[in-house]
Amino acid sequence: MSKTFGDKVIDFNLGLHYRGQLPEGFQVINPYMDNPETKEVMRQFYHKFYHDSNQRKFIIGINPSRHGAGVTGVPFTDTKRLESVCGIKMNSAHTHEVSSVFMYDMMSEYGGASDFYKQFYINSPFPLAIVRQTKDGKWLNANYYDDPTLFEMVKDYMILTLKKHIDLGLDTSEVFVLGKKNAIFLHKINKQEKFFGSLKILEHPRYIQQYKSKDKQMFIEKYLLTLNNFQ
Repeated sequence: MSKTFGDKVIDFNLGLHYRGQLPEGFQVINPYMDNPETKEVMRQFYHKFYHDSNQRKFIIGINPSRHGAGVTGVPFTDTKRLESVCGIKMNSAHTHEVSSVFMYDMMSEYGGASDFYKQFYINSPFPLAIVRQTKDGKWLNANYYDDPTLFEMVKDYMILTLKKHIDLGLDTSEVFVLGKKNAIFLHKINKQEKFFGSLKILEHPRYIQQYKSKDKQMFIEKYLLTLNNFQ
């Protein structure tokens, strides 16, 4: 029996290992290695929402946050929305992630998570969480493009990862990129690799929630218009 889209994503996630170099002060978090329950809830999610072989459109984030997919294994999904919207409870962790709030509010207006996930697959070119250490020893979320050396060190892994995402069964004629700075780096990669026909750029959910929360509804409508134009 051929594997479903969800089975392929599960295999992809469980095979993730970053063995490349990192600049001093940066670390990669692999939630599938750190917490056995992450593997379990991630499996439940992809079996529930991706149990078919349909082609999907690709929404491209930056890299997971340590409170979202860095815990649940599901992009833009904290434990609150994993339980309240997706119906999957996680006992070993409790997280709130602002990007998750925006994405699930947007999905609600799209028609619900089930309808949304039938059409779209969300992931990142660097699919593991990156953290950096501050001068006082705290660890904070980091983006793959925060440091030029970091980007150069992870770039080959990102290219390999994007190829693997595409092989899951994605429509590559047009993709949706979250974050303007993310788009700059993905344009560079796409110019070199010719992965995607065109890149449509949307403001990143974290940016919207943090700096433009008064205009949240306008951004939800922009997402819906942009995503629906492609159907």
